[in-house]
Amino acid sequence: MDSNESKETYANFEAVLAVDAFTSLKTDYFNAFDDLKQYQQTTKDWLFGYLSYELKNDVEVLYSVNFDGLKFPDLYFFQPKKLFLLKGNTLEMQYLNFCDDELEDDFEAILATVLQPSTSQPLEIKQRIPKENYITKVGRMLERIHHGDLYEANFCMEFYAEQASINSLDKFLKLNEISKPPFATFFKNNQHFLLSASPERYLKKEGEQLISQPIKGTAKRSANPGEDEASKTSLANDPKERAENIMITDLVRNDLSRTAQKGSVQVTELCTIYSFLQVHQMISTITSRLDSQYTGVEVLRTTFPMGSMTGAPKISALKIIEDLEETKRGLYSGAVGYFTPLADFDFNVVIRSILYNQEKEYVSFSVGSAITALSDPEKEYEECMLKAKAMFEVLS
Repeated sequence: MDSNESKETYANFEAVLAVDAFTSLKTDYFNAFDDLKQYQQTTKDWLFGYLSYELKNDVEVLYSVNFDGLKFPDLYFFQPKKLFLLKGNTLEMQYLNFCDDELEDDFEAILATVLQPSTSQPLEIKQRIPKENYITKVGRMLERIHHGDLYEANFCMEFYAEQASINSLDKFLKLNEISKPPFATFFKNNQHFLLSASPERYLKKEGEQLISQPIKGTAKRSANPGEDEASKTSLANDPKERAENIMITDLVRNDLSRTAQKGSVQVTELCTIYSFLQVHQMISTITSRLDSQYTGVEVLRTTFPMGSMTGAPKISALKIIEDLEETKRGLYSGAVGYFTPLADFDFNVVIRSILYNQEKEYVSFSVGSAITALSDPEKEYEECMLKAKAMFEVLS
C-alpha cells in the first residue's frame, strides 16, 4: 500500500507492506462479517485483506447472478508473518517471533532487488457493455429515478481481456506512476491480483474516531494551466456534481449515525475539490465518534457497500444496479485495507483498478458514474471513458 507521499490529512504511513500469511480467513458472503469479527477478535493482530462488493448479500437480502470472470473469494484477510511500515524517513520492520531471524537476510535482498521492465504484449481490451447498450441502460435507470424508485445510483461497466498474461507488479508500478493516488495498493493472493490506483478512502477508524471520504464529481485535467483551473472551477460550481456529492454525503451521515455516539456525526468538508494527476475530484469528509457498544467490524457491516459506489436510497440502488449491470463487481467497488492490533483500520474504495486472475488468464477493470435526474447518458459515458484512460494506457 503506497500513499505516494500524499498530503492526505488522515494518513499514518507513506507505505505499508505485509508479507506471507501466518493465518488467513477466506469465505463467501454468507455470515462473512461475523466470521471477520471473530477472526479479528481472536488474532488481535495486524490483518490485511479485502471486502468484495458481493458482501452486500450478507448485510441485506440480495443476490448476484451476473457473470464473474475473475472468481475472487468474497472476503479474504491474512495475518502477516512480516510487516514493513514506512513513516517519514523511518522504516519499521515487525516479524513474528518464529521468523525474526530472517530479518537481516530479507533486508539485504530488498536492497539488492532490481525490477525488470515488462516484456508482455499489449492486450485486446473488450467492452462488456457497448456504448449503445450503455446509453439504453442509463435511460432505463433514469426512468426508475423519474418514477421515484431512487435518487441516485452508481452504474458501472466492465472492460476485460481473455487469454491474457501480464507482469502484475510492473503494470501496477506503471498505473501508480500515471496516477500517484493516496490509496494505491498492490495485492497478491496466489493467482489473484489487484492493481489499484484508488484516490478514495472508504472508512478509517482511529480510536473512537471514524472518517469517511466519499468521492462524487469528476473533471479532466489539462496541461494548459488556465484551462485546468477553469475545469476545476467548473467542477466546484456544477449543480449536478454538487447534488451527487451532497446526496452521498447525506447517505454516509446516515450510515455512520447507526453506530455513532449521539450528536457526533459531522460533515467536516463538503464538496472540496482535490486535484490528482489524471482528474479533479469532488470529495467530502464525514466523521463520527464510535459508540462503545459497537465494534469496528460492526461499523463496516452497517456502512457497506460504501455510498459512493451504490446510491440513494441504498437498497433500492443495489437492486437496480444488479438488474442493469452485466457482470458481478466482485472486488471492484469493494475495499482493501488493514486492521491494527488495537482494532483500528483503514480501507480504500477499489476503483481505478485492474484485477487479474492469472490461472484463468482473465484481466478486468470496471468504471462507473453516478446517475441522477440531471444525468445526460452521453456525458456519463464520457466520464466513464475518462476514468478508464489510465487502465487502457497501462494494458493496451
